[in-house]
Amino acid sequence: MIPQRRPISRTRVLMGIGVLGLLALGSAVSNHFQIHQQLYQYGSIWLHGNQAPEANIWLPDYRVVIDAKPIDPTLDNLSGITYDYDNDRLLAVTNKGPMQLLSLDKDGNILARYPLIGFDDTEGVAYLGNGRIALSDEELQQLDIITLPTEVRPIQVEEAQYIALMINPTTSNKGFEGVTYDPEGDRLFAIKERDPRQLFEVSGVLRSIDQGRLQIKVTDRQDWVTQSIAARDLSDGYYDSRTGHLLVLSDQSRSITELDREGRFVSVRSLLGDFSDLRRSAPQPEGMTMDRDGNLYVVSEPNLFYKFSKAPKQAPK
Repeated sequence: MIPQRRPISRTRVLMGIGVLGLLALGSAVSNHFQIHQQLYQYGSIWLHGNQAPEANIWLPDYRVVIDAKPIDPTLDNLSGITYDYDNDRLLAVTNKGPMQLLSLDKDGNILARYPLIGFDDTEGVAYLGNGRIALSDEELQQLDIITLPTEVRPIQVEEAQYIALMINPTTSNKGFEGVTYDPEGDRLFAIKERDPRQLFEVSGVLRSIDQGRLQIKVTDRQDWVTQSIAARDLSDGYYDSRTGHLLVLSDQSRSITELDREGRFVSVRSLLGDFSDLRRSAPQPEGMTMDRDGNLYVVSEPNLFYKFSKAPKQAPK
């Protein structure tokens, strides 16, 4: 006699559908927030450590020295920072009321202010050497090249030469959020925030300006972003000439990721209070740079300044 199969109850069917739905939702949430990739990367650096200490920046070794210092209570939307190695100072940019370029010392104290007149939405800044900077304009998806005045005065938009990259243009304030520069290769890296996250390498800009002969090459490095950066958005970058590595900052994921010369993942550091040595999470980290001594600087909206230094190596016992 063949045993009769028990009918599946309606409750069990609904429970099964519910479990499948939760699994699908969990997978979608994980993909959206890059959770699975973040866990893999943090686990990887914990398990394997620094495989090439002389070749890597290695973000896990950095400790906070200045934690969330307000550089000026009247400032709003501090959004980018760079290191001027010719004058051993920091330059920071704001993108709201009024837009200005700030000269800072390495403790985040304001030395001078240059009002930015006629600019649209200055989000990032990169020092190019010989008194020149690049400003990234988010709304226009434009890089403005400017020679800094020898005296402290307003800087007019008409003083800028520019290159605009209207690739996947945005209408939702998700355009060029950051910029950094490789002086040896004459490469600007333009960083698009999201929708989609993108990284463009623009070669030959300064050479073209200096020689009066146009030779510019634009390379899409989105594969570096897709394969190596576990972050919801991109807010700034820093090219390190000593290692040839690229640091990429994320506002929404509150993290910094190190990539090697080929765009491969090397290390990561959290800017979340619960997962780092910060007293509390950086509210909106928008800008990042390093100085010649290897100190790392981050600025966060509205007006917060962070400084990190590498922990000294302990002598062997």
